[in-house]
Amino acid sequence: MVKLSVIVPFYNVQTYAPDTLRSLRANARDDFEFLLVDDCSTDGTPEILERAERELPGAVLLRHRENGGLATARNTGLDAASGEYITFLDGDDWLAPGYYERLLAGTEALGCDFARTDHVQCTGSTRTVHRVPYGRRGEVTAPREVILPADRSTPVDYAYAWAGMYHRRLLDRGLLHFTHGLRTAEDRPWIWRLHREAESFAVLGLLGMFYRRGVASSLTQIGDVRQLDFIRAFDQVIDDTSKDPEADLLLPKAVRTYCAIISHHLGSIERFEPAVARKLRTLSAAALKRMPQDLLSDALDSMDTARASRLRRLRRRPAPLTTEAAA
Repeated sequence: MVKLSVIVPFYNVQTYAPDTLRSLRANARDDFEFLLVDDCSTDGTPEILERAERELPGAVLLRHRENGGLATARNTGLDAASGEYITFLDGDDWLAPGYYERLLAGTEALGCDFARTDHVQCTGSTRTVHRVPYGRRGEVTAPREVILPADRSTPVDYAYAWAGMYHRRLLDRGLLHFTHGLRTAEDRPWIWRLHREAESFAVLGLLGMFYRRGVASSLTQIGDVRQLDFIRAFDQVIDDTSKDPEADLLLPKAVRTYCAIISHHLGSIERFEPAVARKLRTLSAAALKRMPQDLLSDALDSMDTARASRLRRLRRRPAPLTTEAAA
């Protein structure tokens, strides 16, 4: 039986894929499988993955005929996964040797639905430790209990899918798939759903996941229209949370986070192409008008002056379009 399925999407990462694959080799075990999803790469990535399928123990190569984006590629891996536990890795990141064995042992020992871990962010030669915003380590608790407070960072704000491990029962319950076609912020509705609907989670004090930041081909570095999928993602967070039995408690957090993300993008709007920048303003104004207005007012009142002023100006702007304009 496969103990762990590791889902690794790749798209045009020929420069970084060898490091990723070497780190997987240093984490291989007879009962681990590595599901390598080629999302229709157009550089040398397919050849690198074909070689890895032959040489990397446990490697299974899955190919897309069309580029679907990260969410769709992860779903392809989830559909093929046979492990008791599941985790994710991006095709330009890497792991410390033996990291997955330690993560699996910690997660199994606690018996929880999912575990979350800290990670090391790598920007050029700079290394920075980023920690799950939750102080208790190695203690199992109900994940919905740590969504709040609304005005502080909590585990739902630490949305990285690869920073953790997930029991197969979550997949069987339909909680691990991502919203098909989302090109960015795909992990936001995903992590909110996990925290609302899973029964148990824990944070492990474990380092060994290395996140490569600042990759030129990454969507976080490209100011094109795909970045605007964050609107679709957070609309889903608001819509799903509004149906929760504790919506009155949880929605203020969802609305405030949505506002913070809109403000973040507006604050760096110069990195977008001009047409995309105009669409960002229009779609963001429409998003503000769709939010519960009393909760929006409360969120703006709780934010710092610069961010609140930016959003209040946008709130007054006419917004005739809907999210259909983001298509």
